[in-house]
Amino acid sequence: QVQLVESGGGLVQPGGSLRLSCTASRINFSIYTMGWYRQAPGKQRELVARITSDVTTTYADAVKGRFTISRDNRKNTVYLQMNSLKPEDTAVYYCNADYALGSRYDYWGQGTQVTVSS
Repeated sequence: QVQLVESGGGLVQPGGSLRLSCTASRINFSIYTMGWYRQAPGKQRELVARITSDVTTTYADAVKGRFTISRDNRKNTVYLQMNSLKPEDTAVYYCNADYALGSRYDYWGQGTQVTVSS
């Protein structure tokens, strides 16, 4: 069974930094587009950042210049470095693995809470 396990969430003050990690198992990690999404209370889940198999990155406007997504295919892990955190970044952050060639393969982690508060 495919597993995506996130870690690195927590409580941080405004202006602080966190690094989220997501390690995948039982998938051919290198061919997947990996993404980070977030969902704040009362809001829909939204894309934060995405990195393709050829390391093309996409960011939501709200996080451009502050967040950086990266991947290490040797470790089956995707990272989200979050700097200059704001209270509005508070949400549950989810890792996603997506691959479509003929069939669609789409997997989610369980989520990790990020709270930005003084």
